[in-house]
Amino acid sequence: MKRRELIKNLAFLPIAGNIFEKMPVSNTSLPVENSLASLNSPPTPRQPAFVMDGHIHVMSRQLLEGLDIGQRYSDGMVDLPRIKEGKINAMFFSVYTPEPYYPGHFEVKNTFRVVELALEQIQKNNAVIELAHNASEIEKITKRGKMAAFLDIEGGFDLDGDLFLLRALYRLGVRSMQLTAHNQTNSFIDACSGERLWNGINDKGLRVIEEMNKLGMVINVAHASSQAIIQAATVSAHPVAYTHGGFRGIIDIKRNISDEAAKVVAAKGGVIGLQFGSYFNYPKYYKWETSKPNPLKLIETSDKKFSTIEEADQEVAKDLPFVSHEVIPDEYKMSVHDFAETIDYGIRLVGEDHVALGSDFDGGLALPKEMKDASDYPEMYIALKARGYSQSRINKVMGLNWLRLIRNVTEGK
Repeated sequence: MKRRELIKNLAFLPIAGNIFEKMPVSNTSLPVENSLASLNSPPTPRQPAFVMDGHIHVMSRQLLEGLDIGQRYSDGMVDLPRIKEGKINAMFFSVYTPEPYYPGHFEVKNTFRVVELALEQIQKNNAVIELAHNASEIEKITKRGKMAAFLDIEGGFDLDGDLFLLRALYRLGVRSMQLTAHNQTNSFIDACSGERLWNGINDKGLRVIEEMNKLGMVINVAHASSQAIIQAATVSAHPVAYTHGGFRGIIDIKRNISDEAAKVVAAKGGVIGLQFGSYFNYPKYYKWETSKPNPLKLIETSDKKFSTIEEADQEVAKDLPFVSHEVIPDEYKMSVHDFAETIDYGIRLVGEDHVALGSDFDGGLALPKEMKDASDYPEMYIALKARGYSQSRINKVMGLNWLRLIRNVTEGK
């Protein structure tokens, strides 16, 4: 067994009882210094009790490349084998409708395609993953030794905000939805980088929030303008989720959440998930990137109107998988310990009950240098332990905060 793999498994042994299959011990003798614990020993109190990620991209590749998420891929960051190796118990299973579908109003059709495909692929891989509708189901699924998928929509479910479509998606099993049309303003809420049409949220947007509250759906305010985030958190009867992003106090870009908005989200019991990208979290990388003659274009928008959804598919497929191919000099690469600085900032700002992880795997930005994909999730645990965090704080940040929010929204507890 390679030293890197051994360290990951020692740091992150089976979580919450016997959640994952135990790794067989190699017959090969290990050096004395690496024989600190048996790979088959029960979890100790120092290990996370439960791990949940707030934003993992799924179904774009499966739809447009005809892949099975249960199979291991040679590229990208996400498939079920690698998620399992990363010891991730549960995740916001985020199906994505990007900007090329919006001008032709193909967003509704694509949303239903990826939701249905997600359900099909979860069923196909039922031996390792199940759909969860609430926190209690998440707990039951993980106790059975499987991963729990909490279905989340990123991008416009409908640019017009039709409540009939919202209810139909709920019937299909969707329990979390981003309000904005990704980075573009829709008919009821301003996006962080879109036009300011509604000074936050208009009356239609308030009705969408009211309906989501009534149904028991998590309101995802990621990608919304600061004003819209504050308004959504204020008027919602339930806590809201900012599933993936960074803090403007670290890097001042529109896509990150302002301190003011973060405090309002937290005051209502909400949770802020931190995206793993260097662009959002590492000032040294950000200064280097933005000083280049042709810097990375973070916010993608689309005005090109395709005649058919198949043409939009072809445009989106050009960028699959959604990962960074940028060559970054070593001196500008973010480490997991640098990323932990952002976690620390958030805890100081809003408290340990309101900060979590939202990796955005397969979402486009460069990961910390110790991580190549979902299988390296234990690196986050190592970084938090190195900061001297208590086990209680680590458990909250690495999953229990998401579970608490989902329980509150979907079960009223």
